[in-house]
Amino acid sequence: MGRPADQQPNASAFDRAWRDNRRYLLDVAYRMLGSISEAEDIVQEAFVRLVRADLDEILDIRGWLAVVVSRLCLDQLRSARSQREAYVGPWLPEPLIQPPGKAVDPAELVTLDDSVRMALLVVLERLTPAERAAYVLHDLFRFSFDDVARIVGRSPQACRQLASRARREVQQQTGPARFEVDPTQLRRVTARFIQASSDGDLDALMDVLDPEVVGWTDSGGVVAAPRRPAVGHRQVAEQFLRFVRGFRVTLVPMPVNGEPGALALRDGRLIAVIALETREGLISRVHGIANPQKIAYVASLLQAT
Repeated sequence: MGRPADQQPNASAFDRAWRDNRRYLLDVAYRMLGSISEAEDIVQEAFVRLVRADLDEILDIRGWLAVVVSRLCLDQLRSARSQREAYVGPWLPEPLIQPPGKAVDPAELVTLDDSVRMALLVVLERLTPAERAAYVLHDLFRFSFDDVARIVGRSPQACRQLASRARREVQQQTGPARFEVDPTQLRRVTARFIQASSDGDLDALMDVLDPEVVGWTDSGGVVAAPRRPAVGHRQVAEQFLRFVRGFRVTLVPMPVNGEPGALALRDGRLIAVIALETREGLISRVHGIANPQKIAYVASLLQAT
């Protein structure tokens, strides 16, 4: 049963809260979950709860919303663990892009920075829900450990330990990839990768791949794809060329999660998003996301351009 008209929250205050905070909340939720679709749902739910609240009694609307979103994300992470354990093949985060000329309100887009790199999000997925929440909220968004404790339901000291364990795991897995790389070099490496793949040139493709490169394909079992990672530059190159030839793919360069990447199009339709990670001028990781549900957001952005 809804509130009487004279008890409805101030519309202008609610609109301002939406305008001022939605992007920030999307940033938090995406980093917590690795899913833009789930992040959007949770942010929507937080604002639904705000409508039902008395805005006059909320001193810090952003803080209030951030706590609601964080708790909803934590609940989602806990319930999703069993689902992701049963997931068919590798699980990768939903990719993000920001096409040039995008005519959409920036409040609708997740901020692209170092904290949405595919490699980092993959590592965060290996953490427990509490570790991930502590790391994201404290290390990325500067929540105090007292605030983290209230969200996670642990003591501040326990949350310090959770964040410390998560931080060590992140540094061990992603530390070497954090050094500064010349953007021009990144574009050149990506261009060589796309050109060699488009030409079907196995040797040229192997030349741009790290000898120990690893390639994953996230299809969710919905489309035909290898369910185990490919390891080594020959195996990755051969597997990727089979994909390009077999599906008659056109590769278009596009930064993915703020890093080098490409869109795989077939007859103008998006069928996969390719995120690349580089090390010392060579491609060290190839993340292919082909699950139609996971690339739906990217497809929607392309349609809007």
